[in-house]
Amino acid sequence: MVSKNQKMVAPESDPYLNPANVSTNQSFKTFIYNRETGAFMGRTASSWGKIGLFYLIFYGVLAGLVAICFWGFFQTLDPRIPRWQLERSIIGTNPGLGFRPTPPLENVESTLIWYRGTDSQNYKYWVDSLQSFLKDYITPGSVPGLGANINKCDYNQPPPPGKVCDVDVKNWQPCTKENNYNYHKSAPCIFLKLNKIYGWKPEFYNDTDSLPNKMPSDLKEHITSLKGNNSVQLNTVWVSCEGENPADQENIGPIHYIPRRGFPGYFYPFENSEGYLSPLVAVHFVRPRTGILINVECKAWAKNIKHSRHEKIGAVHLELMID
Repeated sequence: MVSKNQKMVAPESDPYLNPANVSTNQSFKTFIYNRETGAFMGRTASSWGKIGLFYLIFYGVLAGLVAICFWGFFQTLDPRIPRWQLERSIIGTNPGLGFRPTPPLENVESTLIWYRGTDSQNYKYWVDSLQSFLKDYITPGSVPGLGANINKCDYNQPPPPGKVCDVDVKNWQPCTKENNYNYHKSAPCIFLKLNKIYGWKPEFYNDTDSLPNKMPSDLKEHITSLKGNNSVQLNTVWVSCEGENPADQENIGPIHYIPRRGFPGYFYPFENSEGYLSPLVAVHFVRPRTGILINVECKAWAKNIKHSRHEKIGAVHLELMID
């Protein structure tokens, strides 16, 4: 019971409930902008300013801490010398052997070089691919300041510390751009290179009495022929290419290696010096049989190079098909 002297007090309305007799559309408009309080989306300008300032300071401090952490981390790294090398690195100590040109990206898993020697548009891709790969070799030192770092080297004149050796591919006949890398004559050239491993030094087969039994006989003969006056050239990572199977060995024909049968030892170790280019070997298939698939396996030979096609180390497989 309420006495006569007591007044009825209306209960306070819940601020989170829509006012009575207010449509949903009107309630939404009020939420977006409330004319009575000046609030925008439930907050006044002062409230938005305070929360905005808080998050600005919060994320600014957070970004500063992250930047300091990255700065400290990069102070421990050298842009040229990897922290983990050789046995301690993921790459390891056994370089892989690669070849160029490679098939188009849509056939990235393929190792087949297939073309028609009588159709210039058909073999154009392979010629252009090689030209793109050899661009830095054809114009070495194109980056300003690098020309002075490139030297003419040989077995008796290795590069000075911090300098690199030139790889002059411009005169590797017939494996030149002017000659379409001999693709138009159905006697193509491919280029071999070893993957770069920082600090890796090859252990050369420079003792002709310790050549492995599995080394191809023609390579053994070549190494033996250098013994004596040309013994300094024995400090080479040798290269061999041959047909994988007896039928492939019959069909592959003679092979010519340009400019020599391996990668000269004075290119190693790789130390990431300015302008360094990996040594190359051009492999010229002189008279491969046309109209048949030829399986080719190339290997790099040094005492500390193991061969495994499955693990892609020391050897590379490709197929050659010339119509």
